[in-house]
Amino acid sequence: MDVETIKDPRFLKNYSTGQLESLSKDIREFLIEKLSVTGGHLGPNLGVVELTLVLHHLFESPKDKIIWDVGHQAYVHKILTGRANRFDELRQYKGLCGFPKRDESEHDVWETGHSSTSLSSAMGMAVARDIKGTDDNVVAVIGDGALTGGMALEALNHIGHEQKDLIVVLNDNEMSIAPNVGALHNVLGRLRTAGKYQKAKEELEFLIKKIPAFGGKLATTAERVKDSLKYLLVSGIFFEEMGFTYLGPVDGHDLEDLKENIQYAKKTKGPVLIHVLTKKGKGYAPAENDAKGTWHGLGPYKIESGEVVKKPGPPSYSGVFSESLKKSARKDDRIVAITAAMPGGTKLDQFAQEFPDRMFDVGIAEQHATTMAGGLATQGLKPVFAVYSTFLQRGYDQVVHDICRQNLNVFFAIDRAGLVGADGETHQGVFDIAYLRHIPNMTILAPKDENELQHMVYTATQYDDGPIAVRYPRGNGYGVKMDEELKEIPIGKWEVLQDGADVAILTFGTMIPVATEAAELLEKEGIFVKVINARSIKPLDEPMLTELAEQNTQVITLEEASVQGSFGSAVLEFFHDSGYHDMTVKRLGIPDRFIEHGSVPQLLEEIGLTTNHVVDHVTEMIPRKKQRA
Repeated sequence: MDVETIKDPRFLKNYSTGQLESLSKDIREFLIEKLSVTGGHLGPNLGVVELTLVLHHLFESPKDKIIWDVGHQAYVHKILTGRANRFDELRQYKGLCGFPKRDESEHDVWETGHSSTSLSSAMGMAVARDIKGTDDNVVAVIGDGALTGGMALEALNHIGHEQKDLIVVLNDNEMSIAPNVGALHNVLGRLRTAGKYQKAKEELEFLIKKIPAFGGKLATTAERVKDSLKYLLVSGIFFEEMGFTYLGPVDGHDLEDLKENIQYAKKTKGPVLIHVLTKKGKGYAPAENDAKGTWHGLGPYKIESGEVVKKPGPPSYSGVFSESLKKSARKDDRIVAITAAMPGGTKLDQFAQEFPDRMFDVGIAEQHATTMAGGLATQGLKPVFAVYSTFLQRGYDQVVHDICRQNLNVFFAIDRAGLVGADGETHQGVFDIAYLRHIPNMTILAPKDENELQHMVYTATQYDDGPIAVRYPRGNGYGVKMDEELKEIPIGKWEVLQDGADVAILTFGTMIPVATEAAELLEKEGIFVKVINARSIKPLDEPMLTELAEQNTQVITLEEASVQGSFGSAVLEFFHDSGYHDMTVKRLGIPDRFIEHGSVPQLLEEIGLTTNHVVDHVTEMIPRKKQRA
């Protein structure tokens, strides 16, 4: 079947199992071909082809609500809801989003890019359904990795208590981005090998009913036998004790098995959990055999060989962070590293190879990771929590309440700070300065290049005056010369990269090349710009700001971060609080809206953070008489 001709999922209602099997092959071939060009989340989507087909075969979307946790496995859903003809522009600028998006289709009933949100949103929809008196089904599809998130467990607890009609499909592929960890993962492991729990339970109940009734004693004994069987078959009977009817394990690639169990779930009152076993990357050998998470989400690749297309270049910022941390850890046995299910993305997997006893993957649990780091710090260790900017948002209260309030020596290595491109709104790391800089005791640094990053990592490991964050971008460095010896960067001290008397650009990180290029162009126009590497975002370099104020130098702040609550706001606050009310300050940064997906250069152009835009702003600020032809 030409999947690009699909308009909506209604055609699936009359499909036979054989037709569904044929379509599953067509969809896999389509995904493998299309994503080899655009990149994307291949492994998760190949694993849910049959599951998605059966869900749309048995439910009536959008009347029935199908909610995808994280959302990176919703490509098949997008195909079946009429968007296959847009896959050439998947994750491209102004193109098809890589995650569910409500304004893209009525079938996308919930937007997400972070894990563990599906059960809470599903509970909200189920409650709303009952209040309104409608008869729609609510189905949440959540992975075994996302189930470890605290929010998912909170929702399970509430759903089990309220006993609303709601179906949870647990997509168990034993992997999130990296192999899953934790006690709950071990529970699922026992469930996988336990066989058909529901079937065995029903067979026992049938046998008990055949026994003549000899009074309460025998009935009590029979119930005990049933309970014993539960505990024998399912260690801990976790989900049933939480108030769910548990079905499974179900073969997630067996269409008949899926149909039988989902139909049973539709008829069952109260919350039901269907435990579905799938193979991540199913149908494409390189993705099926992936043990490192490479095929979870990736760029273009060669279909025949499975070779990922990579452009040679300087080391990545994540790699420089990891190597620098290892250097420090060799000399300082206080250093302990923590990741929340992202050992590969943060490159802490390399740290773990050398220091296996000093590296902890806590699973998708950023709140726990943050407070655990605090506990380590109280005992004299130096915990380093490496986390994407967008994911640290999930541990915000713990940063405030547990770390900063107690002024604990925790090092937050904030990866993917700034725009990240194709993953879009949910992953852009543009809010960390705004949500961190106002917290008492917090120190924030940002490097201008990979060499300065390695020194900042060393600085942060040596810092013993409270919490410290180093934010660095996604991608590769610039190829600058790397110093052999690590040194401490003076906190609260900025660096003048280029002198000039007409205007000062205060910037850091990825915006430094933009500022220096703009300064070069402006010098040709007779406008002389001072470019300052404001690498210490908090604390500010107050002596340098005072000097600029005393000289009445006009200032532009430039940052790849939210302009609301930004570094630029901190500069404005300093001038105001210091009595320099006549200072001219122009703030350039991410505008007050969510930035969609696209390449970083395209997004920077759209929001006005390019060399030409900076030049335009400077020429507007400087009086015409100063400009010389």
